[in-house]
This record gives sequence, C-alpha cells and structure tokens, in this order.
Amino acid sequence: MGDRPVNEHSQEGGRAAVEPAEDGFHPIEALEEVEHRWKRRRARIAANPSLNLAYRLGVGVAGAIVLAVGIVAIPYPGPGWLIVFAGLGILASEFAWAHRLLHWVRVRYDRFMAWFAQQSTFVKGLSVLFTTIVVLATLWVLGTFRLIGTWVGLDQPWLESPL
Repeated sequence: MGDRPVNEHSQEGGRAAVEPAEDGFHPIEALEEVEHRWKRRRARIAANPSLNLAYRLGVGVAGAIVLAVGIVAIPYPGPGWLIVFAGLGILASEFAWAHRLLHWVRVRYDRFMAWFAQQSTFVKGLSVLFTTIVVLATLWVLGTFRLIGTWVGLDQPWLESPL
C-alpha cells in the first residue's frame, strides 16, 4: 500500500482498515465511490432495453474477441492464459454463464499448474520442446521463415509455407 499506513487492529468489511493520508485521501473510500458511480451508470443503461441490449452485445463481442486472442496465444510464450482470463472476466461482467466458466477454468488451471510444478525436469523440458515445435510450425505455416529468408538472401524451397 505504499506510504499509506494500515491499522492492523481494525477491520472494515473483512479487510484491514486503511487510515486516510494527511491530505484526506482514503483509497478504499475512493474505490467504493468509483464502484458506486459505475453501478448507477449501469442501472441507467439497464433501464433502457435498447441501450441495455447494445451494451450487452458490445461486452459480448469485446469479451469474445479477447477470449479468442487468448486461446490462440495459449501455446506461445507470453500471456496467453492471462488474456483468456481477461476475456472471460469481460464476459463475466455481464453473463452468468461466463462467470461460472471463468471459475471452472481457473480452478482447473490452478490444479494443472500445481501438478506441473511438481513434475520432473524431463517433463518440463518436454513441454518446452513441444511449445517450441508449435511456435516454429506456426511461423512456418504463416510464411514468416520465407519472409525473413528473403531479407537475408536465403531463398530455399523448404522455407515456403504450405498455404
């Protein structure tokens, strides 16, 4: 919490109370005010059926796009699963099924990561090898090797994409 003092002896709503800074700023109250404003705006949107439908469609499309990008990114080094969870989180903000799916996926992800952490170096090495093969195969199919080969004067038939 940085330079903001925390009172360890009192609890507010299940969390440690945070004393306001000398300038009167209270981070929890500020967060609660933002939440309250958002709930009021969302209630106004929900009161108008056409606007509510448009809003839910927008959230659905945005969440589906982020989720799809995350699923595509899973086998690659980087934040694939983080993107998947972000997409599900966007969808879960409006759809109960997405909220249930987010919980279900997160539980299984946590279990798998706990299992994977206990595996031998050999199994972890195989997963790195598999990931490398997936990345290289995708780059080849997309024609990346051919493109880079032409930049450096390497024009080999095996660099061409099968597509």
